[in-house]
Amino acid sequence: MKLTIERGTLLRSLGHVQSVVERRNTIPILSNVLLSAEGERLRLTTTDLDIAIVEEAPADIMTAGATTVSAHMLYDIARKLPDGAQVMLDAASDDGRLALAAGRASFALSCLPREDFPAMSDDELPHRFQIQAGDLKRLIEKTRFAISTEETRYYLNGIFLHAKELDGVAVMRAVATDGHRLARVELPMPEGARGMADVIIPRKAVLEVVKLLEDNDGNVDVSLSETRIRFAIESTVLTSKLIDGTFPDYERVIPEGNDKLLEVDGRELVTAVDRVATISSEKSRAVKFALGADKLTLSANSPEAGSATEEMPVSFAGGDMEIGFNARYLMDIAEQIDGDNASFRLADSGSPTIIQDAEDASALYVLMPMRV
Repeated sequence: MKLTIERGTLLRSLGHVQSVVERRNTIPILSNVLLSAEGERLRLTTTDLDIAIVEEAPADIMTAGATTVSAHMLYDIARKLPDGAQVMLDAASDDGRLALAAGRASFALSCLPREDFPAMSDDELPHRFQIQAGDLKRLIEKTRFAISTEETRYYLNGIFLHAKELDGVAVMRAVATDGHRLARVELPMPEGARGMADVIIPRKAVLEVVKLLEDNDGNVDVSLSETRIRFAIESTVLTSKLIDGTFPDYERVIPEGNDKLLEVDGRELVTAVDRVATISSEKSRAVKFALGADKLTLSANSPEAGSATEEMPVSFAGGDMEIGFNARYLMDIAEQIDGDNASFRLADSGSPTIIQDAEDASALYVLMPMRV
């Protein structure tokens, strides 16, 4: 294998694929990126056996071939090369090394045989549809913060993606919960997605898709079965195993009798909660809401640090009420509000609260209260 590739092109492709590779690996080949040169394209592949990313990049191929080399090492080298440099990669030598040359810099990198690199199963993925990159990004960004990190409840370690019919209208829903808060976002059903399996996309795959969507505003091709999902985004294809489990009946935890309506400026709420929470202990970060006629008083107490309060004008006519929330959880939700006002539907100090954008009913959040 011998080729030349522009440094920026190589760096961009390595940036997409190298983050799948774990820093510590008991299987050496999983630390490597598979480089395959053919025609006028260099194909880069990485995997951790659960996720595989393949990206193609234009290159001047002099000799076709393939090898594997440390993904993080190659990425670090490319990152430190000068802008605009032409990078020569040559794996034709007999010493089992990849020669890399750019300008006056040269490297000889250890390789492992391409035959040892694992291949991801290429089973048929029967459900296929296209979704606009902005819509997919919205589904993920507005739910991923609520993904559980508790490994014992592994079925909560991802985003639950499924089809739903509401009053005869088909929608696609993304749901995530960690037991303390729940995020539910929906959009009109993409063409071809009807009848798709209910799937749980793992946290790591979700984070990798977000990175791939950063510079993309076109369409994403999605293919899935009951066990795997694939995202094709421009020249990159990410394939991931799905979480093998049953997502709980999340609709049972969405309260229906919350009759006290609080409307507040979402951005002001975030900054006010952040200020007041500075005083609270790191363990609980509890902030108390004291609600009265069109007034909200935020307060926090810490035995070591002291106390803090801040008042805000709000719209509220539910009588006097006090309720406590985890400040971090509350801010995570409030930051998802795109409109001017956040709408809180409350019942009492011990019941879950519903939070929504006052101008957008397609996203709904549930937050459990805290004792303060």
